[in-house]
Amino acid sequence: MGLLLLTAFFFHNGFAQKIATLEVDFAQSTNGFSVPVSTSLDAITFQADSTLKLYRVANNKRTAVPFQINSEEDRSIYWLVNGDAGEKQVYELASEAPGGFETLKIDDENGSITIESDDHNLLRYHYETVYPPEGVDSAFQRSAFIHPLWTPHGQVLTRIQPPDHYHHYGIWNPWTHVLFEGDTIDFWNLIKKQGTVRFANFISETAGPVYSEYSALHEHVVFKPNGAEKVAMNELQSVRVYRPQKDQDCFIVDFTMNMNCASESPVTLLEYRYEGFGWRTTEKWDRNNSEVISSQGKNRVETDGSKERWCIVQGELDDDYGGVVMMSYPANYNHPEPMRIWPINMYGRGDMFASFSTTKDTDWHLEPKKDYVLKYRLLVYNGKMTKENAEMAWQYYAHPPKVKIIE
Repeated sequence: MGLLLLTAFFFHNGFAQKIATLEVDFAQSTNGFSVPVSTSLDAITFQADSTLKLYRVANNKRTAVPFQINSEEDRSIYWLVNGDAGEKQVYELASEAPGGFETLKIDDENGSITIESDDHNLLRYHYETVYPPEGVDSAFQRSAFIHPLWTPHGQVLTRIQPPDHYHHYGIWNPWTHVLFEGDTIDFWNLIKKQGTVRFANFISETAGPVYSEYSALHEHVVFKPNGAEKVAMNELQSVRVYRPQKDQDCFIVDFTMNMNCASESPVTLLEYRYEGFGWRTTEKWDRNNSEVISSQGKNRVETDGSKERWCIVQGELDDDYGGVVMMSYPANYNHPEPMRIWPINMYGRGDMFASFSTTKDTDWHLEPKKDYVLKYRLLVYNGKMTKENAEMAWQYYAHPPKVKIIE
């Protein structure tokens, strides 16, 4: 952006030094939803993180705003905004001790971590192996998956180990048809005993007032006929959960999957009708109380196989309503991505499964020593999502509000 370090001067009340004034422009209304914005902090100041505070300036008033600094590459500052089309919001970055905003929590217990906000569970990630029910083949064991994903009102949106598909694990992302060292491996259907995906290690964990995030290394393991194992592909999966806003029944979860070959052997993700980023939904949903709406305006019957930027999956939850908007990032391979949506008569009652099946209509060849990235966003909510609001949410995922220095 060509940002300049601005000369500091005192606020009129004298208790803080202003470092920079930031302006956020809204190309369209966020319709009451909050979306993340960020800008480079190193391009503005090199002051220590602990000496900074962010204010929203409106109607001659300054209101402290929760913000978070990410220092993975250059330092960037993140916060949440919402506004109307054409609106320009003004923020001031000051030299002052940060305000006492409560952070999201990461609770580590019983082989899983749970991200919480204001004592409400949002998402749980299992890093220890979860075994199938007694009497079921142990091949169905699995780690490295998310369950439960909760709505803002606390209803569970995911399901694991259903009797019809013991290998379904909430939100997870194995590949079904993979060419590796001359063999075709299935990492999805565990009963074939050809391979699996395992948690290997946590790379990082972050808890702050704007988001909590974890990064976990997943290994895509091939089971050799002689009983040996070999890792075909490494995946660094980062999951960031943004704080729900008190006046909004929604929150954002961002996924980044950074994949690379684990050896000198290439990996080809072969064309297949289902694989990749999948979600087995709550058992409370069937064809009579849930629905699918795609970015092309298609329904559940029509969406299977169509290539979509986003997809709404929602339904009744006891005496409530809620769901998820699944969004594909525009830089993803084969975007807009093909969808896999179960038939409306699945198992007679219409159980729901939804997936971005990246290689449903094409192969994807991964070469050694190269990185390959897939990104997804989930907008998790209570209430009923409209096509217009889902489109707005995707637009702000693909094109976040612009932040610029105005003085």
